[in-house]
Amino acid sequence: MKTYSISEVAKELNLTVYTLRYYDKEGLMPFVQRTESGTRLFKESDIGALRVIECLKSTGMPIKEIKSFIDWCSEGDSTLQKRYDMFMERKSFVEAQMEELKKTMELVEHKCLYYKTALDAGTENIHKNNKVEIPITN
Repeated sequence: MKTYSISEVAKELNLTVYTLRYYDKEGLMPFVQRTESGTRLFKESDIGALRVIECLKSTGMPIKEIKSFIDWCSEGDSTLQKRYDMFMERKSFVEAQMEELKKTMELVEHKCLYYKTALDAGTENIHKNNKVEIPITN
């Protein structure tokens, strides 16, 4: 079975070695094996688990809650409902984030069109004098 060093995993996941050591210190990597000298040996499955951790982190989930998820995984099938519920909650959270980003993008697009029109006219006054309004579509 192929194993990877902490620096190889850091590079693969676009993380720092420091971040991986922090995750280990916080108990997010109980699955990672170590040599007798304490060197971490990562397997493909460990990298997959770290991708899930990164995914949860990108949703804004605090490390403490990610740790609970890791603990539930270690407990096995008795925690399937908790894990499912947690991911359903994360899904709702991400959907709300996406809606907010959609609104943000609409405003950014509106301003791009506003300034493009002003640039083409050579003045921003085109919007003020002609009362040109660029509607934001929903």
